[in-house]
Amino acid sequence: MLEKLGEVLKKTTDKLANAIFLDKNLVNQIVRDLQRSLIEADVGIPLIKNLTDKIKTAAQDERIKGIDKKEHIIKLLHDELTKILGEYKKLELTTKQNKIILLGLYGAGKTTTISKLGNYYAKRGKKVALVGLDVHRPAAKEQLEQLGKTNNLNVFVDMEENDALKTWKNFKPKLKDYDLILIDTAGRHNLDKELISEIKSLKKEIKPTETILVMPADIGQTAKTQASEFQKAVDVSGVIITRMDSSAKAGGALTACAETKAPVYFIGNGEKINDLEEFNPKTFLSRLLGMGDLESLMEKIRSVTNEKDQENMQKRLQEGNLTLTDIVEQSKSMSSMGGFDKLKSMIPGLGKAKIPDEALGAQEEKISKWEHILKSMTNEEKENPEILKKQNSRISRIAKGSGVNNGDVRALLKQYDMLNEIMKSGSDMDMSQGINQKQMKKLMKKFGKVKKIKF
Repeated sequence: MLEKLGEVLKKTTDKLANAIFLDKNLVNQIVRDLQRSLIEADVGIPLIKNLTDKIKTAAQDERIKGIDKKEHIIKLLHDELTKILGEYKKLELTTKQNKIILLGLYGAGKTTTISKLGNYYAKRGKKVALVGLDVHRPAAKEQLEQLGKTNNLNVFVDMEENDALKTWKNFKPKLKDYDLILIDTAGRHNLDKELISEIKSLKKEIKPTETILVMPADIGQTAKTQASEFQKAVDVSGVIITRMDSSAKAGGALTACAETKAPVYFIGNGEKINDLEEFNPKTFLSRLLGMGDLESLMEKIRSVTNEKDQENMQKRLQEGNLTLTDIVEQSKSMSSMGGFDKLKSMIPGLGKAKIPDEALGAQEEKISKWEHILKSMTNEEKENPEILKKQNSRISRIAKGSGVNNGDVRALLKQYDMLNEIMKSGSDMDMSQGINQKQMKKLMKKFGKVKKIKF
């Protein structure tokens, strides 16, 4: 995600911090590097000029001397980039029943985003319904129905009705018990009169609490025109940007939304159901600069475990009753979040760590083996794995029954010891509030004692 821009920003701040003298040549070099990388990220030229002009002015300010000047420019760079990305605005669910209409042109990823958004809030305890009102695109209803079935979400689609307004009126009585209703609407190749007319009539009938525009990151500066046109036509309240993982030019979409005062609520950064995260310009920039983003990491964790499972896990941790099933489920959760390679940018100090692709593939294979191993265990063995360490015959029996070797079973037990130790270290932490810096240091110190990790 904007990896090249992130590298340039990190190099820029390092050059400033390590420079003995802040001379004209260094400032010009930094400005050129920044301009080049921001242009490649598709950030608007006026924004880039404004930023680099401010850096040049600050560098020439004789009132600020020595190390204070370097710190001043680094802070200026951070503050101006945050400003360019826009203000943080959370999507608030404030009423008893929240109705959100999602809009977008063809190919924006609207239907997939609805399922991700549904999953995001379902894991946070909301009763969610997905409603399919895209009656024009072939297979749109089938796609939404399939996504709902795969991810245990309630979906309302009418395969026979080809009138979006009638479909809504027919489903309305069945939706009264849902906290959150996410509504998929038709797209077009452009924002034509027919599409505007349909959206306006739906909005008038549905009275949504939010109207969200879904845009792909790779449209770059075109996003500014698109966001402005949709806002003018149907009063968009916010934006979700998709395909952040595949576009080097995502800066264009992000900054364009900020310029049009359309807040970006979420960004989609992958194909998996959990690849959706709140967009916070400050923490997003922190990640680009290699400083981590623990807030988003904790949100990721909440996205793959529902509130009840979190409470049960917390209770078992406090009682010291972690089981092998818990360990495998935690490993699967890590995998569904995109694996460690995707999460490392959120952990301070690990952004530059290089993890071989074969190592990540091996982890997926390992989890699959562990699931087979669990099926060959008795409930007593799953809940009290200590008994396996004392009886090799049990390990041999489990290995044979699951089609693996004894070493694979022992690898699972080793993982149990390691994660059990880490979880116990974090069991006194209130995960719902996130982890503070002191707690993170304690957790990482304990982790280092259990197993040395090399990158």
